[in-house]
Amino acid sequence: MSLAPALDRETEKAGFLRTHGFGAAVRQPLSGDASTRAYERLRMPSGASLIFMDQPPALESAPCPPDATPAERAQAGYNALARLAAGRVDAFVATAGWLRGQGLSAPAVLAADASRGLAVLEDLGDDLFARLIEAGQPEAPLYEAAVAALARMHAAAPPPVLAYDGATWPLLTYDETALATADRLFVEWLPKLNPRLDFGPDAVAEWEAIWGPIRARGAAGASVFCHRDYHAENLIWLPDRQGASRVGLLDFQDALQAHPVWDLSMLLHDARRDVSAELEAHALDRYFRLRPEADRAQMLADYHALGALNIVRIIGIFARLVTRDGKPRYAALLPRLWAYLDRCLADPELAGLKAWLERHVTAEARA
Repeated sequence: MSLAPALDRETEKAGFLRTHGFGAAVRQPLSGDASTRAYERLRMPSGASLIFMDQPPALESAPCPPDATPAERAQAGYNALARLAAGRVDAFVATAGWLRGQGLSAPAVLAADASRGLAVLEDLGDDLFARLIEAGQPEAPLYEAAVAALARMHAAAPPPVLAYDGATWPLLTYDETALATADRLFVEWLPKLNPRLDFGPDAVAEWEAIWGPIRARGAAGASVFCHRDYHAENLIWLPDRQGASRVGLLDFQDALQAHPVWDLSMLLHDARRDVSAELEAHALDRYFRLRPEADRAQMLADYHALGALNIVRIIGIFARLVTRDGKPRYAALLPRLWAYLDRCLADPELAGLKAWLERHVTAEARA
């Protein structure tokens, strides 16, 4: 196998850093995630610490053109179907600028080249909510702050186009086509993870019929800015700042205009750490106190329905990561997701979904 592409990328990265005045930095690789991005910490001679983001554009399929039809999106690939930003640096820059304009703590962008997929960012530190809680810090105050930041996002009118420092990015809607990718991942990839499962045409048709009205509710309620990946691994504690700005924000480049319960589900149905039913209830109470204009009963019903959709989406993604991408560690996260799904299924409105799962994915198949 040739090493030339990797060497060429390294040359490109080093040239970018020199051009923007960071050539003298000591570069320290940071651990990655499930995406195609890579990060390094830059230690400057002055003692300053920065973050270097590397997102090679060629590693992702194209993002969704704003006016693309569902058929055109399907032809373009998964990113277009789901309305993901394909890791585009201009999406990150424009979204960061909008968030900072709301008084929230997205990292400042010190240099960026969208065509090359490179950027140098403010370093918000290592105090991820998840790591602090693992170390014994009380979780309730952190989740209260996370909900306050989320309420700040939801209080602002979402613009049709995000723009900052020469970068623009459309804030598309989490529409029915994008939402459909969520439930379809489950029926496509879970049988590949567990060959005991066999969803025949009738079962798939019933599955689609169950989700159709829920997707319609999600699209009709798409009224707020949605971070889309809002959970304890993407939130950094900044105690020296004030109010909602104490929550440092990461990985927001896939933002959409969406139903307000979507990010609540991402936060409280966290695949990587247990969120107790008690903490979930406390966080939801906090949200409704901060947004008293919300219809609590309707939002809770939508939270259960769209939360279930979000959970089956993540189950499908993790099944794909294990079977297609050779990342077996994601299988260990599935039991937690099934437990969250059971909480949602306690809502009587989801009796049809609960019955489908009891017939087609038995308790043994979920282990």
